[in-house]
Amino acid sequence: MKMSQKEVKEDKKTPHNTQLYADVPSTCWPIVYSPEYNITFLGLEKLHPFDAGKWGKVINFLKEEKLVTDDTIVEAREATEEDLLVVHTRRYLNKLKWSFVVAHITEIPPVLILPNFLVQRKVLKPLRTQTGGTIMAGKLAIERGWAINIGGGFHHCSSDKGGGFCAYADITLAVKFLFERVEGVAKATVVDLDAHQGNGHERDFMDDNKVYIMDVYNRYIYPGDGFAKRAIRQKVELDWGTEDREYLNKVEKFLECSLNEVPPDIIIYNAGTDILDGDPLGGLAISPQGIISRDEIVFKAARTRKIPILMVTSGGYQRRTAKIIADSILNLHSHGLIDKQFVGHEAGTTLSL
Repeated sequence: MKMSQKEVKEDKKTPHNTQLYADVPSTCWPIVYSPEYNITFLGLEKLHPFDAGKWGKVINFLKEEKLVTDDTIVEAREATEEDLLVVHTRRYLNKLKWSFVVAHITEIPPVLILPNFLVQRKVLKPLRTQTGGTIMAGKLAIERGWAINIGGGFHHCSSDKGGGFCAYADITLAVKFLFERVEGVAKATVVDLDAHQGNGHERDFMDDNKVYIMDVYNRYIYPGDGFAKRAIRQKVELDWGTEDREYLNKVEKFLECSLNEVPPDIIIYNAGTDILDGDPLGGLAISPQGIISRDEIVFKAARTRKIPILMVTSGGYQRRTAKIIADSILNLHSHGLIDKQFVGHEAGTTLSL
């Protein structure tokens, strides 16, 4: 059921002051990134299978292909504590001041013996900057019709609990910012195509009928959160070793069903590359071309329907995933699914800064 304009306005809270919704020059692509995304600290980042420099590699590939330059990328800003409190409890944020908590969330045990000021600077600040990037990209998606945060996609983190290398709930935050600050945005669809179930945003939106969740994941791997599954409106559980043909058919079919069932005002697309064949944690068998085709299917569905789309890059645990992400973005450009022009939200929007 579509909300009336009066109901939409009543649902908005008085927003706090933030730097994350600042205006962006029209000369910039709606591609958000900062060198601060990359985690490098005495090699400790290598103890987790995640490539903690993946995001910078994606940008370097895009620069090599002349798609972007330093001047045309939108520089991500770090989410402040006040920004994070839009979703997170103060109790949870205070827990992150304990190194052993961060070690558990990031799954890097040696972090627990480090002074927390170093953990904040070397581990959590990059994640807060990526979170700020996702929030910024949400605003850009409404203004331009699409946006990509080269980082983000921390879909295992909810308002009061982190896990699976996810310390901040950037997807929930981006949606909440849009609901609070953008008139005309009252419904969102999260399309989660990471190999893992997105239990964080599912827990956050458990009883929120304004958010429709489609989740396609390997049924046998982390997190196996049965409670969170209750929030999924379009659930597609995959078996070990699922390959391109079956996977792409299911994505296209169920995405069509989802967008027809509840047409949203924005799509949040969690585009994990841990579905890639050989990924140590994903357990699926999708080829590089399969990932490129998947992203094309999602963007084509959004652009055809004139629904703004925000993409975040999420999981991916092989060194070659950075090149695949870059190749996919270049493919979207070559097919005219992303461009530099302002598109705007058809229904018309008012941003509250």
